[in-house]
Amino acid sequence: MDTSDVSTIDPGHVGEADKDRFRTLSSSMAQGTAVVTAIHQGHDYASPVTAYLSVSYDPPTLLISLYADGRIAEAVESADRWTLSLLNAEQKSVADWLAAPGSPLHGLLRPVPHVRPRPGAPVIIDKALAWFEVETTAIHPAATHLLVVGEVRAMGRTVPPDAVRHPLLRFDGRYRRLD
Repeated sequence: MDTSDVSTIDPGHVGEADKDRFRTLSSSMAQGTAVVTAIHQGHDYASPVTAYLSVSYDPPTLLISLYADGRIAEAVESADRWTLSLLNAEQKSVADWLAAPGSPLHGLLRPVPHVRPRPGAPVIIDKALAWFEVETTAIHPAATHLLVVGEVRAMGRTVPPDAVRHPLLRFDGRYRRLD
């Protein structure tokens, strides 16, 4: 193994160069892109995420990682339920819109095709590969983020399973598609 390109990090002092190096190296992880939605103070909140995972199938449990100071983190923390919609490769514009700095709070989802499965439920993104409605069971602070764990209470698709097969991936700082 060539160790000429190794960085060590002093746990007592993580510098800007360490943070930049970590961002660069961690962008080498291919990650699926999803949208988290929640209702907070009567408004729909939504944000794209790439840090999520299936924790267990018995009971069905998911985990998402949210920037603790973000408005979606506040919304998810205050709501008892949230949804995770897994985006397909044709939904890059949805991820871009929801990730744009300064996006409006009121009317945020107006340009995004979505459905509300029932009154009072968080919305799901239309044409997503799959969606999960989740009830929060635990929230754990982790550095600058919150790890939100929840049990799945409803799940499904808004399109037939064979209609869309390509997930929207994030790799090397850009959205990609799996071909």
